Amino acid sequence: MFDILYAPWRTEYVTGEKIEGCVFCHISKNPAMDEKHHVLYRDKNCFVVMNKYPYTPGHFMIIPHFHTEALEELDKDIWLRMCELSQRGVKLLKERFSAEGVNIGMNLGAAAGAGIEEHIHMHLVPRWQRDTNFITSVGHTRVYSIDFEKVYKKLKSYATEYFGE
Repeated sequence: MFDILYAPWRTEYVTGEKIEGCVFCHISKNPAMDEKHHVLYRDKNCFVVMNKYPYTPGHFMIIPHFHTEALEELDKDIWLRMCELSQRGVKLLKERFSAEGVNIGMNLGAAAGAGIEEHIHMHLVPRWQRDTNFITSVGHTRVYSIDFEKVYKKLKSYATEYFGE
């Protein structure tokens, strides 16, 4: 007997449009598609985008426009901008999304767990007390309790206030 997990959102992942090359460079070079790509904010150095397959609701990433897999190759000013945006992102998640905590991290290289290893990116993952349960550990499945589009629209409505013009 098999257990069945109904996940219609996966249809887009399996049958949706495939992007050739680096997905982050594609998003970087196509600002007219920001809403489709769920971009919260962009400036000359970086952009902030929702994680399409989040660990928790509100999980987003800060990504430099500069394509590199090596943090040590990143210009200091771009790195400092990423850090500044992460501080502002934490404030946004705590004040407007009621996060009780935030995980911040970067996985540099496949050995470190990077899903997209060719272009560095920083994750901001909002957390709440007791937001994990047995299904993640036992069933290797995440439960996403709120609609992704609603989360995007809520965070987007505050993006300029927190990240700047």
